[in-house]
Amino acid sequence: MRKRQAKKRKLIPDPKFQDQLVSRFVNMLMWSGKKSVALDIFYKALEVVDDKKDTKEKTALEVWKDALSNVMPHVEVRSRRVGGATFQIPMQIRPDRKISLAMKWLISFSRKRNEKSMSQKLAQEILAAFKEEGAAFKKRVDTHKMAEANKAFSHFRF
Repeated sequence: MRKRQAKKRKLIPDPKFQDQLVSRFVNMLMWSGKKSVALDIFYKALEVVDDKKDTKEKTALEVWKDALSNVMPHVEVRSRRVGGATFQIPMQIRPDRKISLAMKWLISFSRKRNEKSMSQKLAQEILAAFKEEGAAFKKRVDTHKMAEANKAFSHFRF
């Protein structure tokens, strides 16, 4: 690479929970720079989660964090050319990429759901991920299965 790597910027915590992880999630949820709309969607989704959750001892934010950790993948496959052939090589994922992938999957699969509003869709996907079901959790399981199936090629990792 010609240029040096860009510096990581510090995220400003969100106004309600003072949490940087929430701020990062809202930034991924945001479309066309409409952060207030994204914040509103996220907070309404957490209210819906608070109403519909089974456990009383956990807050909606803790349910969301547990759902995020349930969706986080630990290994992924990467393509690598070795001697003219392309192999899918399983590799460990960096911690910040784990979080990013989990957030992307939660948001993208909640957008594909069939509820009325985006906050309803997001709330249902969070609850499904918390119970270890739903499309985002299935994506994680499929990623792990793919890595397990290609474990024979892990010696090409270098």
